[in-house]
Amino acid sequence: MSDTVKSVFCTIVPPHVLDRLAQADDAARADLAQRTLEHDSLQRTRRRVTALRGVAAPAGTPSDSPQRTIYDAGHRATQPGKKVHSEGDAPSKDATVNRAHAGLGATFDLYLKAYGRHSIDDAGLPLDATVHYGQGYNNAFWDGSQMVFGDGDGDVFLDFTIPVDVIGHELTHGVTQHTANLEYYGQSGALNESVSDVFGSLIKQYALGQSADQADWLIGAGLLGPGIDHGVALRSMKAPGTAYDDDVLGKDPQPATMDDYVRTSRDNGGVHINSGIPNRAFYLVATALGGNAWERAGKVWYATLTGGELASDAQFADFARLTVASAKSLYGEGDEVQAVLKAWSQVGVPAS
Repeated sequence: MSDTVKSVFCTIVPPHVLDRLAQADDAARADLAQRTLEHDSLQRTRRRVTALRGVAAPAGTPSDSPQRTIYDAGHRATQPGKKVHSEGDAPSKDATVNRAHAGLGATFDLYLKAYGRHSIDDAGLPLDATVHYGQGYNNAFWDGSQMVFGDGDGDVFLDFTIPVDVIGHELTHGVTQHTANLEYYGQSGALNESVSDVFGSLIKQYALGQSADQADWLIGAGLLGPGIDHGVALRSMKAPGTAYDDDVLGKDPQPATMDDYVRTSRDNGGVHINSGIPNRAFYLVATALGGNAWERAGKVWYATLTGGELASDAQFADFARLTVASAKSLYGEGDEVQAVLKAWSQVGVPAS
């Protein structure tokens, strides 16, 4: 595990999607996408500049209850904005505020009840979020210390607080930041993205009480707006490459196996694209074992992320081998180890 916490800037909508939208024939769509790309590029640079300062754990005793605060940016690109909701307040008249509050709580609950983790840093970190960020801002992000949600443009994307797995995904970047601290480039970056998809999906499944077989294994279902005719989500863990195939968004480029691994200089070496490979591996483990995915499969992945053995520059094969070791450590030489070995084999990653 790295000694220096690097708080990278992580968005839910990947650059390749926004690049496509920025070239749209529809001038309004193209303009909004270009503005979102420019904003995200500036934020990414800012995070890089401050990355080496580290993140101090808050003082105090970790609680079994979340400490949530929601701010309203008032459609300006400012953080955190005006405080509009605190822990213990009655529900807001603003549905976006309520969804953000609930999503932060759902994330806190999964980590506490399934893995005994007290908030993002395991030291009771208060969970802050800013809503109504920017004008038609088509993204949501974790900035190293808090969540930020755009409202979407109402055309390509709806309000980014709608899918609870998007909230869980972004907050999990914070968990990774405080544990394995996976570098946000190439395979380690794709693992960083995949871990966020895995736990984002588990947070949704836990909140809905769904078994592995009942889950849709989609990331961002309900986020795509009326301007998208052929798409169901941002990503599919079950079938990477099938989440959308649309005139506006293009075709989902995620590979499901190493045979189709994408080599690119864009998106930090394809971190949002090649994450489909470890995503599918987790789906295969979870469905092979059955029951609730946050239990056996989730515990193997959580132990791998937090166990201290995962290097910040880990490659897929490194992660795969450690999941086998975690499965053996947790469950002995049983079904769990076989499910993990088989899953990585099916996606073409050596695990032994």
